[in-house]
Amino acid sequence: MEWNDHVGLVAGALKDWFVARLWDSLFLGAVWWVGLDALHVPLAPLWAVLAGLFQFVPHIGPVVALVGPAIAAAIAGGEQRFFLVLALYAAITLFNGLAIEPLLFKRVARIPIWASVLAPIALGLAFSFWGVVLAAPLLAVYYAYWARAARASAGRGGSRG
Repeated sequence: MEWNDHVGLVAGALKDWFVARLWDSLFLGAVWWVGLDALHVPLAPLWAVLAGLFQFVPHIGPVVALVGPAIAAAIAGGEQRFFLVLALYAAITLFNGLAIEPLLFKRVARIPIWASVLAPIALGLAFSFWGVVLAAPLLAVYYAYWARAARASAGRGGSRG
């Protein structure tokens, strides 16, 4: 395999990862907008756009995105609305992290669901913050190489388990 082949394979895998992350961010922003609007949180569209943008920063971004709407809800609607925003955040985070994000990465970047759930945990334990941040793009590159090896093996008549 030539150097240009490696660069092309890695670039393609990272592009697929970026597309999956972009779709995830758009979905998350839309769900935030609907939820915050239903709770009558001031500036709901702004908070939704920021939540979508912050989704690109794994694990820290979504928490940062919560601060604005939580404060706005507390000021505009008091304690009850503040806790409703926290509940909305918990529901969105769980649903996105356990269902939507793994499905998108499986469909777009061809990363198995189990790997997209377990890899950030394992790499986070091994390498702390950077393990979590780099888990998804590293998985995309790994599975791009794995798929290429499987195609090459099938082309030679062998099987790959």
